[in-house]
Formats: sequence, C-alpha cells, structure tokens
Amino acid sequence: MSKLKVVSEKSLTNNSRIVGLLAQLEKINTESAESDNARYVTSKILHLAQSQEKTRREMTAKGSTGMEVLLSTLENTKDLQTTLNILCILVELVSAGGGRRASFLVSKGGSQILLQLLVNTSKESPPHEELMVQIHSILAKIGPKDKKFGVKARINGALNLTLNLVKQHLQNQRLVLPCLQLLRVYSANSVNSVSLGKNGVVELMFKIIGPFSKKNSGLMKVALDTLAALLKSKTNARRAVDRGYVQVLLTIYVDWHRHDNRHRHMLIRKGILQSLKNVTNIKLGRKAFTDANGMKILYNTSQECLAVRTLDPLVNTSSLIMRKCFPKNRLPLPTIKSSFHFQLPVIPVTGPVAQLYSLPPEVDDVVDESDDNDDIDLEAENENENEDDVDQNFKNDDIETDINKLKPQQVPGRTIEELKMYEHLFPELADDFQDYDLISKEPKPFVFEGKVRGPIVVPTAEEEASVNLSKLRKGAGMKVKVSPKGEGEKKPTIKDLTKEDVKDNDRTLSQQLGDQDRTISSAHGLNNDIVKALDRITLQNIPSQTALGSTAGTKKDYSLPLTVLTCTKACPHMATCGNALFEGRTVQLGKLCCTGVEIEDDEDTESNSSVEQASVEVLDGPTLHDSDLYIEIVKNTKSVPEYSEVAYPDYFGHIPPPFKEPILERPYGVQRTKIAQDIERLIHQSDIIDRVVYDLDNPNYIIPEEGDILKFNSKFESGNLRKVIQIRKNEYDLILNSDINSNHYHQWFYFEVSGMRQGVAYRFNIINCEKSNSQFNYGMQPLMYSVQEALNARPWWIRMGTDICYYKNHFSRSSVAAGGQKGKSYYTITFTVNFPHKDDVCYFAYHYPYTYSTLQMHLQKLESAHNPQQIYFRRDVLCETLSGNSCPLVTITAMPESNYYEHICQFRNRPYVFLSARVHPGETNASWVMKGTLEYLMSNNPTAQNLRESYIFKIVPMLNPDGVINGNHRCSLSGEDLNRQWQSPNPDLHPTIYHTKGLLQYLAAVKHLPLVYCDYHGHSRKKNVFMYGCSIKETVWHTNENASSCDIVEDMGYRTLPKILSHIAPAFCMSSCSFVVEKSKESTARVVVWREIGVQRSYTMESTLCGCDQGKYKGLQIGTRELEEMGAKFCVGLLRLKRLASPLEYNLPSSLLDFENDLIESSCKVTSFPSILRISWYSSDNLKHKIREEEWIIVSQKNKRCPTTYVLDEDEPRFLEEVDYSAESNDELDIELAENAGDYEPSVQEEVLSDSELSRTYLP
Repeated sequence: MSKLKVVSEKSLTNNSRIVGLLAQLEKINTESAESDNARYVTSKILHLAQSQEKTRREMTAKGSTGMEVLLSTLENTKDLQTTLNILCILVELVSAGGGRRASFLVSKGGSQILLQLLVNTSKESPPHEELMVQIHSILAKIGPKDKKFGVKARINGALNLTLNLVKQHLQNQRLVLPCLQLLRVYSANSVNSVSLGKNGVVELMFKIIGPFSKKNSGLMKVALDTLAALLKSKTNARRAVDRGYVQVLLTIYVDWHRHDNRHRHMLIRKGILQSLKNVTNIKLGRKAFTDANGMKILYNTSQECLAVRTLDPLVNTSSLIMRKCFPKNRLPLPTIKSSFHFQLPVIPVTGPVAQLYSLPPEVDDVVDESDDNDDIDLEAENENENEDDVDQNFKNDDIETDINKLKPQQVPGRTIEELKMYEHLFPELADDFQDYDLISKEPKPFVFEGKVRGPIVVPTAEEEASVNLSKLRKGAGMKVKVSPKGEGEKKPTIKDLTKEDVKDNDRTLSQQLGDQDRTISSAHGLNNDIVKALDRITLQNIPSQTALGSTAGTKKDYSLPLTVLTCTKACPHMATCGNALFEGRTVQLGKLCCTGVEIEDDEDTESNSSVEQASVEVLDGPTLHDSDLYIEIVKNTKSVPEYSEVAYPDYFGHIPPPFKEPILERPYGVQRTKIAQDIERLIHQSDIIDRVVYDLDNPNYIIPEEGDILKFNSKFESGNLRKVIQIRKNEYDLILNSDINSNHYHQWFYFEVSGMRQGVAYRFNIINCEKSNSQFNYGMQPLMYSVQEALNARPWWIRMGTDICYYKNHFSRSSVAAGGQKGKSYYTITFTVNFPHKDDVCYFAYHYPYTYSTLQMHLQKLESAHNPQQIYFRRDVLCETLSGNSCPLVTITAMPESNYYEHICQFRNRPYVFLSARVHPGETNASWVMKGTLEYLMSNNPTAQNLRESYIFKIVPMLNPDGVINGNHRCSLSGEDLNRQWQSPNPDLHPTIYHTKGLLQYLAAVKHLPLVYCDYHGHSRKKNVFMYGCSIKETVWHTNENASSCDIVEDMGYRTLPKILSHIAPAFCMSSCSFVVEKSKESTARVVVWREIGVQRSYTMESTLCGCDQGKYKGLQIGTRELEEMGAKFCVGLLRLKRLASPLEYNLPSSLLDFENDLIESSCKVTSFPSILRISWYSSDNLKHKIREEEWIIVSQKNKRCPTTYVLDEDEPRFLEEVDYSAESNDELDIELAENAGDYEPSVQEEVLSDSELSRTYLP
C-alpha cells in the first residue's frame, strides 16, 4: 500500500515539475527576463523530455500549452543556447511520438516559426552548424504533415538556403544528411521541384551518389530518395536525360548489384531503380533507357535476383520499368476495326459509330505515345497552389445528385394511339378463352380447401379473393391459339401431387449421375482417327436422322408434359448418330440434358420441406437439347459472315459436370514470369517464330500442314477469334475481333483448336483485351470443351488452364482510333493448357456459350412440351433485328380455371412481371440464368403453378440476337451498347430496345404497370450474384447531403426482393447489392424503367463470371447448374414477394400463414414478421407513407459503411503479388479509387451481425 503511495507521489512530483518549469518559462517570456534563466529552465525541460516518455506525452497532450510556450520562446529568444535547447526538445518530442506529435507541432504553427528561424540563422556568416542540423532535422520530420509546407518554404525563401548549404558543405556529412532529407520534402511539391532543378539540384545529387562503397551508405540512400522525388518532375527528368544520367544510373545499379553479395544494401539498389522508374515516365527517358541497353541489363539482373525472395521488390520494380520501356507496337492487323462490316440503314449523326465512320483510314497505323505531353512544360507555372487542399476523401462524381432527375416521372413517350401497335402482343388482356379446352368448366367457390399436412401445397387461384371487377378492361376480342396441338395427340391432365409422389420422385443429382455412369459404362470408345475425321460439322453434311438424347429408331415426341420432379426411372442414355457423320461407325453418347438444380442441404434453408424442394428443382422433363432441331434452326439464323459451320459443343449440348470446380489458387510470381517471357521476345528476337497460323482478314490464307502446329477456327455462331500468331513452338498469340461496326470491345472469345499433342503444355495469350482488370487475376479459368470427352459420354464444358493472369501489355492504339476511350494500352489474358487427348478437337470460351440458335431450340422444345390446359404459353416475334433475325417474346402464366367471367377477370388482373436478358452478348451467364427461369416457369410442380397463377410473365430472353450470333462482346450491329439506348432508342438502329420499351409503355398506359422488372446481366469483375436497384434516398445519402436526404419520403419496398433472394439463393449476396443511381447509368434499362415507366422494383441482376466468395458455393467457380438454379430461385423469390406484398389477396387460414411465417423465420431469422409485411404492403398498394425520420437516421448511423449500398466495380483488392498489372501512370486514378473503396465496404463488426440484426437494418 505504501509502495503505491510513493509511486503516486513521485508521479505527481514529476507532473508538477514539468508544469512548473513551463510556467517559469512562460513568465520569463512575459517579463523579458535574463537569458540565463531561460537557458536554465529549457535545459531542465530538455533533461525531463530526454529521460521520461510521460513528460513528452504530457507536453503534446490535447489541451496542453507546453508546445505554445516552447514555440513562443523560440520565436522571441536571442540566446543561442536557449534556441538549441528548445530545438533539441522539439526533436525529442517528434522523434518518439510518430506522426501524431509532428502533426500537433504543425497545428501550433511550428512550420512557419522554424522556417523563419532557418532564414534568420542563414543570415549569419558563417551559419551555426549545430543550429542548422537541428532545424533541418525537425523540418524534415514535420514537413510531410503540413499540407502547405511546400508553399510556405517557397514563400519564405528556404529552398535555395538549404540547397546552397549542401553545395557549400558537401564533405560535411552530418550537415548534408538532414539537408538532403529536407530537400526530399521540398520536392514533394512539383513547383518546388522544378525551381530546385533550375538551380542545379539534379547535378548536385549525382555528385553525391556513386559506385559501390561501404562508406556513407546512409547519405547515399537519402540522396537517391531525394533524386527519385526530383525526377517525378518531367522538367527534371528531361534535364537528367539531356546530361546522360540514365546511363550513369544503369552503370551505378550494375556496380551495386555485383558487389552487394550479401544484399545488405537493397534499399540503395531500390532507390536507383526508383529514379530510373521516374525518369522513364517520359518518352525521352524511355528512349535513353533502351539506347543504353537498359532492357537487357535489368532483365539479367532481375533474373539473378529471383532465387532470393527478399529481393522481390527489386524484381518487381525492374519488371515495371521494362514493361514501361517495351516499345509500343500496334496490333499486327490491317485495321483495328472489325473484320466484318454491316451496312447500317441509318448512320448516326453523333456517337461512337458516327466517329468511326468519319475516321480517316490511316488512324489505325498510329501508335500513340502522346500521353507524356512532351511539348508542354508548364506544369510548374500552371500548378494550382491550392492543390493540397483537395479533399482526399473518396467521392464518386458519377452519383446523381439532382433530386429532380432522381424522382421517377412517368414520361408518356408515345401516345396511346402509337402504343396500340403492341396490343396484339397482349391477347391475354382481351381473350375470352371460349375456344380453349380448359381443365374446369364449372366455376368454383373461392375457398381454401387444403390442409396443413404432408407436403404443403401452396394455395392457387382457387383460394384467391375476388378482385375488383370494375377494373376489367374490355378487350378487342382477339382469339389466339396458345400453342399448336399435335395431330392425334392428347394432352394428359396434371394430377395432384401427393406426399408419396414427392417421395418417390425426389431423386437427387448424385443418384441421377450414378445411374448415368452405370449406363454410360457400356458405351463404345472411339479411336482418335474418328475424332480426326470429325474435322467439323457443317450445315451441308448433317444427316437429318441424327438425334442426340433420344433412343435410336424411336420417333421423337415433343408433346409430352414436363414431369413433376426429376425422372422416376432411368432415361434412355444411348443415341445412335447418323452414319454420314461418323463414316459408318456407331457412336454412343451420354444423355445430354439432365440439368436439374441441386437440392439444397443447408440446415438454415427452407429446402427441408417438400414444397420447397419442389420449388427449387429445375425439373427434368423431355430434353431441351435436340441436335436435329438445332441444325434446322441454325440454317435459318442470319449472320454477317454467313456462317456455314456448327461448333461441336452447340451440336452435342452441355450438361454440368458431376464435380465441383474450385476457384484456382494462383501461384506466387506467375505474372512476373509471364512478363519476363514477353520481354525475352525483345531481347532474344531470333528465338521468336512469328508465324501466322490463322487469319480472318486474309481470305486466301492457307492453313499450315506441319504436324506440330495447332489449327484454329472460329467460323461458327458466336465464335470470336480473328488472328493467331505462333510465337514459340508451343506458344500462340491470339487476337480477338472487334464488335461489328466498332473498333473495340474485345473480351468475349469462343474458338476451336485441333492438332494438339498429349502431355505438351501450350501457352495461349489473348493480347487485345481492354478492361483494366479481370477475374482471371482472382481464380477464374477459361472454359474448355473436348469433343473426344463428349464422345466418351462426358459432354460438358470444364474450367481449364494454369498459370493464368491478366496484365497490361506493350500493344497500344491511339485515343482517336479508340473513340476517346480511356486507356490506350491493351491487356493480355494468358493461360497454359495440357490437352487430355492427342489430335482432339477442343473449344475454348470466355464463359459457357449460349447461342441464339440454342435459345430458339429451347423455346421450341418448351412450347411443344407444355400442357396447354394448365400453362398459358405464347411465343411471339417482338420485332426483327437489323440483320433480319427474329427477337422472341415469351408470355407465360396459368390458364384460367374456366371461361367463366370471374375466372377470366382474375386472369386478366394478375400483375405483370417483365424480364429481359442478354443485352450484352458476352454475358452468356445471363442466358443460363434465364434458361433456369424459363424451365422453372414451365415446370409442373405446385409452386411453379402457384407462381403462374400469381403473375403474367412477359419475357424477352435475348435483347441482342445479332450481337450474340456474330460473336460480339457488348454491342449490336449498330456498334452501340444497347443498354445505353433506353432513353431515346432509335427504331431503325435499336429495334429490340425500342419495342421492348414500347411494351412497357403500353402496360403503363393500360394501367397494368409491372410489379417487377429485371434485366439479367453478367459481371466480369465481381463475384457472386447481386442486384442493382434504384433509390432516391440512398443515392442522395451517398453524396453526403444528409440534410436533403432526411426530407425525402420513399417506399423501401425495392429492397424486399433482393433481401428474399439473399436468404433463399445460395449464390446471391446482399452485401454486393447497390441501390444508387449513377449518372453514367441513367440511360440503362434499370434506371429508365424506374424513372420513366414508374416501376419501383426495377433491377439489374448481375451474375458473376467467376464464382462465389460467400455462402454455400464459397470458393467454387460458378457453373451452369448454379446459374440455372439462380434463375429458378428468382422465381421462388417472386412468389415470396407476392405473399408478403399482398397477404390479404389470399383467403388463407391463420395456420397456413403461420406456416409461411415459420418458413421465413427459420431461414431469415426475422424478429418482426409484421414489420416486413408492413413495408411490402405499402409498396404493393402504392400507398404514400412517411418513414419516420428517426428510423432512417438510426439506419443511416448503423450503416455508415452499409454493405448493401454503393459498391465500386473494382471490388477486388489488388493481388498480393507486388507486380502492378497496369505498369503505367494512367491507372493511378484506379489505384486511388481502390484504396478508398473501403469507405463503402462492410466492417468486420457488420459482417458478423446475426440475421435478425441484418433484417432490422435492411428492412426498417
């Protein structure tokens, strides 16, 4: 006890002592007392500051006046010793406390006082050395913490004072060292850097640095850091180049590299490289570097450093310099415009297509390196003195801030008379169904007859309450057959699903695969010569008898209804292919169509109930793939190149492989290894073969006959490969074709490779990609389809390739030729493949291909297989595309129970759900999700039937048929991104968008506004599946204008559907969703349908091209099974939305509603079901309600880093490997955005919130 008391007293004594000393010093300043007293007091304070951290902490604590007293004394005293004492105290304070204490000193005006002291001291002749050392030491420490330090130093005239001090005392290392440190701080301001350069600072630095020496290594390191900072100025860099210093730097680097055997001076070597890196930012510097043989020097030295892991910073910096100095080349093409041309009916006046048509032909031959602004040397004179005042906080200028623009305003667009042209596409609103053979001819009372037992059957229209008959709109009396009935065919009725039926039919995917494997095991194998004989399938030699997926000799029956669940018995797996194709041999193929969605086994999902199992299963009825039918459809598909060949994968079909495909783990150093191999092309040019082996631009091109050369082809639907050049024996550069009527958008690829050898590693480099980053850097693999594997009953696309990376290369295009596109360099996707079979025919694709002909085949099969007594299915032609292909429009709902008035009335008053997909051809995953949606809607399980009875679905499954057919990545034949044309679509150039928007405008005009609009997309740089929606409040909130956002009243119903999906769909990620409206997206479907049509729940649903990093599929690459499942889950989510949004439309007993409540609570763990019901109810009836401001403020405070708000496209952190994939200065903005993106990412605390907490957060 006494010991504690002593310690406490001692502490009190020390505190009182420093406070007393500071008080004495302050009194001395006030009374102008003798200097001896000030000298004595400051020496005592210095002693305490040197010996006690507590004293230092107290003097810089918040509220302390100690710093002001010291600075005041320093400013007023004339005594040398007192000045030195105070400077030493300040050195002690800022040295031990890190950046915080330095900032504290700056905040008290320390910078200005010390700079003035420096100027005053320099007037003495000679200046006091110790004083100069201390002043420069302190200024070097606090300068980086003062945003205005560079301006203050220049105004006070301190720049030349420090520079002259170094010039006059070059041999005095003790004085020169802090002076160099301060010069480095001065140089952070480019105006100061140029000013110092004019006074000879660059030449001065080269007097200090030199060859390897064990002496003065510390001074050498600081001098190199200062030089690197100075050379960031282009003026100084040119001065260094003019004086031949690039050669000097290379010589010094080689000398240090050779003598630093123990790697003790790595920082000096890196400092030299940093100086080289900065001087090569200008064209003159790059030329001087290559002329001095710098490429070979750095290549050799970096290769010698690879064995030592600690030298990786040297290897990485060397790699960046070499990539930057690699001579820029144009692509080896006659023009970067597409190989194919399509004459447009109308040439736009403005926009990228108009610019493309106006370009002179010689633009393509320009290699643009004008990014250096060599002729502009005004950076110093024109620099904004207030540049340091720029707010460093992240702010996205793309977010719309105009409230008037954000508010949805239904724009008529076209008159009702003009919109009547779409009336024939809505016969369901007028048909009286008198000519249909409906299930029931008798009206049924609207009562609930089901019991909550066994498998729960979701209530259908039989239980729905009567609707307001006054809303019924008189139709035109148009009678349209829903679908043609087969001759002599009788459609069986659908029986009720019993518990035993579910149990017997509930076969898992693994059981199906097991049966399949047992059946396939008897398949005959094929010799390689057969595969070789299958050079390719053409439209001329396909026999009409070939049928995959059906038993040989059996007549195909397209009219069978879809089964309730999966197959109950083994389906015929064997199919005999036509003799003409296989030269008299019989080939047995596995069944190609069992693509059921895997049943969930998570304990926290609803799949443990029979109904929910039925609801998530994509049902397996008659196969949707038919090779004969596909060929017939392809014959009628119109392409610009007039394709006459069919790719094997499209002919054979695809089934998901029976195994999981994990996200690829990238080996360390793979990127720099690939870059080094690229650099070897320049250094060892004699080793490069450089032989063209495939060329679309040369119609007279002859395929090489050598046996060791791969053969390529892409002349089939959706194919994209323009040119192939053999670089080394087993390495090929591949060039993709631009979108037609465009000279960019290269990302989608789909091509054929043959003539390979087994066990050989082939490297493929796709060298003209354009996006600045890709999921190929984060575990995504390309897809490969082997014909030999397909013939061996394994017809599936698989993820393939190793040593995969994506990086900026040395090919470039002019900004003029790129239509003003940001970034003028291309990027490379590189991957290495070992083929499993010799002389196989393999296909590679960016993602799972899904062609226009495949869609037409699937729609035709769905139409022929459905039960017209149960399902209302229409397949109309919305319009014709530019090249004359039809754009399909699908209508799906349940047939009315009878043609009695109340049933027809209920039918016509079902809310609409409008879906679209594939506006971007390269986003094939959107079509697979749409396939899952269509198959689910056409299935016969009770949940799907209930969904059809709840909604009328209008679906445009492919908005850009021409782009898909011709292998485009993003555009249609008009050369424009169709998802940027929704505000003012041109009927001649954008017919599919024009008429799709017209359908929505027609629905709005006849008071049938869709409840939900969703456009399916794919995302190339993010994982998982997520949604973008539209919210005024969240958009304004993200602009930090909270005052205005608090005044906005908004229905929160737009969050309900994404929230539902986040709980029932394993691939869906709520934290990636965003409801912010950006300026750049205001002409997209999502925003236009929300703003102009008035659909509150207007979404874009983005599916990853790579895989998932959360949930059930975490760590796995996504496949067609998961994508189709997402499409089915979306349907289930719509049914949940219906139940939550309109609970009173169902005359349900409380027991069933409680059951539904239990289902939701078991999955979502919602603590307050009525609160969700309240929000959805408001949104359903469009009631105007005011969200309490306190409620929103609480949500806002909880979600300062809200995970369901604005998310940047670049959601991935840069790869841990230190090599920057960009290597050029024009990506610095992207780096800054990535560093600040964390402002909008969920915190660790939020990531571990319980589901109930999340529910309260997202659904207030």
